[in-house]
Amino acid sequence: MTACLELVGLAKRMHHRPFEMSGGEQQRVAIAKAIAHRPSLLLADEPTAELDSQMAAQVMAVFREIVRTENVTICMTTHDTTIMEVADHVYEMVDGVFVAG
Repeated sequence: MTACLELVGLAKRMHHRPFEMSGGEQQRVAIAKAIAHRPSLLLADEPTAELDSQMAAQVMAVFREIVRTENVTICMTTHDTTIMEVADHVYEMVDGVFVAG
């Protein structure tokens, strides 16, 4: 787990309690937990929804690093158009039907 926390930039916060961390740090801990078993696919449902733009950018940077170094595919949902701009592929759904891709 230490290596996963290092990957998300939180090794120094390993012994902190959740209430001692920001929302972005808590989200990065959740990402570290999700990659601990080295999955080939990571599903993320609105991973930046409760974060400000700076924290959302940090989470997306972590995702990009995971894709690059860990060979993980990340499939995520989002309503945030700025997050969609950094994705490798974007598929849009309207009323349950894919309309673009």
